[in-house]
Amino acid sequence: MTEIQLEQLKYPVGKWQKPETITLEQLKQYIATIALFPDKLRKQVALLNQGQLDTPYRPGGWSVRQVVHHCADSHLNSFIRFKLALTEDKPTVKPYDEERWAELPDAKTMPVEPSLLLLDGLHARWTHLLTNLQPEQFAYSFVHPQQQRNMRLDEILCLYDWHCRHHLAHITTLKLSQDWA
Repeated sequence: MTEIQLEQLKYPVGKWQKPETITLEQLKQYIATIALFPDKLRKQVALLNQGQLDTPYRPGGWSVRQVVHHCADSHLNSFIRFKLALTEDKPTVKPYDEERWAELPDAKTMPVEPSLLLLDGLHARWTHLLTNLQPEQFAYSFVHPQQQRNMRLDEILCLYDWHCRHHLAHITTLKLSQDWA
């Protein structure tokens, strides 16, 4: 497999890029992505057997199971960061090592249903929060120590729109390549 092919498997929707500006229309689209993600993810993994769930989406990549659990972990962290930014003045958030989290027993061997259920409830709350924010609240920010800068909520929402599409594409691309549809 060529380096270009591996890169396409790693970033099937392209790498995330921070936009210069984010409009209210874009925010609405990002919120729609957050709202629809749990159902889309559930539909993609619903008929997969245990062997398929344990198949990596690319050589050296996570299994489908790990991707599902990663989404729950990552989105839960993001939701908490949103709430911190909305209730504190530029809080510093705690980073976590997503690669090491994906190697823990719950991510590697547990059924995906608990994470799918978590995402259902989490995204319902996140969507409700987002749709009820005032436009100026999307300019609130937190400090991410690894980035060493303030990160605005509109930027993070854009990132999670990409994150949802990115990981869904990992699964759909694998299913297509394996003829699991």
